[in-house]
This record gives sequence, structure tokens and C-alpha cells, in this order.
Amino acid sequence: MMKYMLLLFFLIPLLNNYWLLTHVFMFSCFIFSFFNYFYNFISSSGGFGLDIFSYSLVSLTYFIIFLMMMASYSIYLFKDKLIEFNLIMLFMMMSMILTFSSLNLFYFYLFFEMSLIPTLFLIFGWGYQPERIYAGYYLLFYTLFASLPLLLSIFYIYYMVLSLDFWLILLDHYNFYLYISLIMAFLFKMPIPFFHFWLPKAHVEAPVSGSMILAAILLKLGGYGLIRIYLFIGSFSINYSYIWFSLSLWGALMVSLLCLFQVDIKSIIAYSSVAHMSLVICGIMSYNYYGFVGSLIMMIGHGFCSSALFCLANIIYERSHSRSLFINKGYMLSMPSLTMFWFLLCSNNMSSPPSLNLLGEIYLINSIMSWDNMTFIFLAFLSFMSCCYSIYLFSMTQHGYLYSGLTLLTSINIREYMLIIFHFIPLNFMILKFDVFSLFI
Repeated sequence: MMKYMLLLFFLIPLLNNYWLLTHVFMFSCFIFSFFNYFYNFISSSGGFGLDIFSYSLVSLTYFIIFLMMMASYSIYLFKDKLIEFNLIMLFMMMSMILTFSSLNLFYFYLFFEMSLIPTLFLIFGWGYQPERIYAGYYLLFYTLFASLPLLLSIFYIYYMVLSLDFWLILLDHYNFYLYISLIMAFLFKMPIPFFHFWLPKAHVEAPVSGSMILAAILLKLGGYGLIRIYLFIGSFSINYSYIWFSLSLWGALMVSLLCLFQVDIKSIIAYSSVAHMSLVICGIMSYNYYGFVGSLIMMIGHGFCSSALFCLANIIYERSHSRSLFINKGYMLSMPSLTMFWFLLCSNNMSSPPSLNLLGEIYLINSIMSWDNMTFIFLAFLSFMSCCYSIYLFSMTQHGYLYSGLTLLTSINIREYMLIIFHFIPLNFMILKFDVFSLFI
């Protein structure tokens, strides 16, 4: 793992060269993905290592940060604090890789919190509206409020066990307060419905790169943390699963209904992320094999799908300078080739075959219904509502009359096509090799 950290430090002289840095990010993604073969577990160095969860999410991090650089071409074009932006990308990648490869609970907490800093700088420095200050406050205080109990519980675990290694923690007795302290930070991060307000706010105010990293990587920190915590607290958690199932399933239904009332394109995509992550929470809380595998597949599929939708929203925003559904209509007439990508990705957002979202949802529905078969009522409505808000997003943006105030619409360029295709290919073709996701048995 240290060699990848050293690679990032050697990239610092390239901060002024946008294209070279983007290509280096792309090559480092492929080097990491194709030269890290493993069967069960790789220990890279003291305190850091990779299993299938870590490997998948670190690979996703590399890939998404390369795509973030591609999507942020306007920063290079208008020389909008380019060196600072590239430095934040490097810092973001370093904190994510260290978080996902930490084997020590305190290391994990440290890097988990460190990832907030570049995200805040992205929102504050390159956000669009003055309300970005409030969005940053929401992001910071929601996360820190839930993280303090986690820090205290880490100190307590070290006092009791004298180790913070994930694989060596074995507590003799648990109580509800320790349990809630350990998982609350991750539930807020995912986020669980009713504690999710910071997410749509941050998405709406963030630039496209901020929205991509939030949707694709930062929400996955919560799921990854829950899976790691459940290594040693899972058997105790079964007694309280009903709380999180009730909150997640009911909340996801409410959030899906909220999607149909939104008039901001980014808000619709952000609220649909909350609904998808609720299923991931239920899968992990069911504490069975299908739930864990389904959660991992759903996290990766959602990472590609929601990131691509935010890219499509940004392509429209750069031309109309508005995210409102009342202004952005009728793009089927002016951008017919982009309409195809809107259709494909909105379909993937409602878990159409052959996307990873469908595979993850099959696993998750199996695991949730094995916990209690009466949950099928909520799952049926959730699947129906995901179709509703995906069709709503597609039909409102692509059909209708083009807004008369849009006098000049530039055509889509090759970079933007490639950006969407790079999201679409792994999302729909990784299902051909989905047995890889079960390697942690």
C-alpha cells in the first residue's frame, strides 16, 4: 500500500499539468486493478491490507477520481484555481485509499474523518451558490455529531481488549450504548433516512466533481465501516436489526415519494441515492451472506450509476446554467445522442438488466426477505417508486418544448461522450464476472 502512497507524492510536480495528471490517474487505476491478484486477503504492510471489500472500493476510488478530473474540464479551461483543485484530488485519493485499506480501527476512524476536509474544500471553493457555506456546515456537523461517540467507543474497546486490529477485537460483553456509538457515524454517513438532509444540500451546492465523489465514494464509507464493525459486533446486533429495518424501509419509501416533488435535477438524483443506500443498510443489518455480497455489489453499481447521472446533469447545466426541470426540457430535439445515455442510465438507476444494480438488488431482496418475508410489501413499492422517479427524471428533461431563452446550445464533445461511456461500461459489463464479489468466503 505504501508504494501507492509514494506514487501520489511523486505526482505533486504534475499539479500544473491537467491532462498529464488525468492520464496518470487513469494508468494508476489500471495498474492497481490488474496487478493486485489475490485469493482471500493481501496484507500490504503493518496496519494496512486488502480483502475483496477493500480491493473493490479502492479500485472504484481510483476510477472515479480519474473520471472527476475528466468531468472538471471547465476548471482547466477557465484556469479556476487549477493547481489547488489538483492538489485536493491528490489529497482525496490518499485519504480514501488509506481509509479503505486500514486494518486498525483507530486508523480507519482517523482517515474516515480526514476525507471530510477535501470534500469541504471542493464545496466551498468551487460550489455554485452562496448557500454552499450552509451545505458545508450541514455536512460537517451531521458527520461530526455522530462521529464523537465512535471515537469514545474506540477508546473503550482499546481499554478492554488492548488491540484495535479488526481481526483481533473480541469483546466479552456488549451493551446497547456501545453498539449505537459504533454504528451511528456510519449510518449518518450513508445516510439513513430521517438523518439524510445534509446529502441533498451538499449535492446541490457542490461542483460536479464534489457530487461525483460524494455519491460514488463518500457514501460507501458508511457501508464499508458497518461491514468492518460487524466483524466483531454482528452477533449482538441481530437483536436490534428491526429498528434499522423499520427506519430504512419506511424512510426509503418516503424519500422515493419526495423524489417526485423535486424540480432540481441534482436533488432528484441525490434523493434516489438515499433510497438505494437504505437497501444497502438493510442488507448489512440482516447479517447474512447474501446481504453482505449484495451490499458490496449495490455500492459499486450505485457508485457508477449516480456518478454518471450527475455528469449528465452537469453537461446540461454547463449549457443552460440552470438545474431546474422547468427550464431544462426538450433536449431530445437538440441533443438526441445524449438522450440515449439519459435513457440507459435512468434505466440502470431503476435496476434494469444487465447492470450491477439489478444483481445487487436481487441479492438484497433475498437477504431482506429471509429476515422477514413481510418486508416484500415495502420492497415491491420501493422497486415501483424507483421506476417512477427514474422515468420522471428522463421524461421531464428529454420531452416537451425547448426553453425559448436558450438561444445558443453547444454540441456535445468527445470528452463528454467518453466520460459517460467510462461510467456505463463497468456498470453493465462487470456482471459477466460477478463471482469475484464472493471471494471473501
